[in-house]
Amino acid sequence: MYKVCIFDLDGTLTDTLESLTYSVNETMKEVGMPRITREQCREFVGNGARVLIEKALRAGGDKDLDRFDQAFAAYDNIFEANCTYHVQPYPGIVRMLEEMKKSGIKLGVLSNKPDRQAVHVVEEIFGKDTFDQVHGQREGVPRKPDPSALCAMAEEFGAEPSDVLYIGDSEVDAATGKAAHMKTILVTWGFRTQRELEAAAPDRIVDSADEILEIAGKDTK
Repeated sequence: MYKVCIFDLDGTLTDTLESLTYSVNETMKEVGMPRITREQCREFVGNGARVLIEKALRAGGDKDLDRFDQAFAAYDNIFEANCTYHVQPYPGIVRMLEEMKKSGIKLGVLSNKPDRQAVHVVEEIFGKDTFDQVHGQREGVPRKPDPSALCAMAEEFGAEPSDVLYIGDSEVDAATGKAAHMKTILVTWGFRTQRELEAAAPDRIVDSADEILEIAGKDTK
C-alpha cells in the first residue's frame, strides 16, 4: 500500500472549469477583450494563473500582452471571489478519499492554482480535515512541472518517492511525477483528451476513482 497519495486539484479532484471560465471572462470584460470559450479555457489551464491569462489575452488578439498587468491584477480579485463558483468533486472522489483515510494513507494536494484559492477550494469542497497538506502556487516556489514542491511535500510526509502515488489530469502532472520519480496516474475525466493523456505517457491512465483506490492499496515493492 502507498503511504501517501498526492493529487492535482483542477480536473483531478474537482471540476473547476466553470469557475475558471467565468473568472477569465469577467477579467476579459474588465480589460475590454473578447470572451474565451469553455474549450479554450480547458486547453489553457494547467500551468498556473499567469499562463492562463497570457493565453486568454493572446487568443483575444493581445499578442504582445500589453494588457497583461491590468488583466492579471483584475483576475486575482475576480477569481478570489469566484474560485468555488459551480465547483463540484468528480464522481467517486469523496468516497475514495474516505477509504484512503481509513486505510491510513496520508493525503496531499499540489496545485498550480494560487495558494490561497487552492486552500479555499479544498476546504470548501472537502472540509478542513480531509487532506493533511494543501499547497498551491506560492511565491519563490517553482510551479509544476518542476518537481521541487512535490518532492518537498513527500519529505514533509516523511515518505520516499517510491511510497508516493501522484495523481493528475495533464501532461504537466505526468512530467512532474516522472521528474519526482513517483508512480504517476492520469485521469480521463479532467481537462485533457485521451490522446493527450497517452502522449504524456504516465504509468497508468484511469477511468474511475475506484481504480485509483485499487492502485493505492497495492504493494509498492
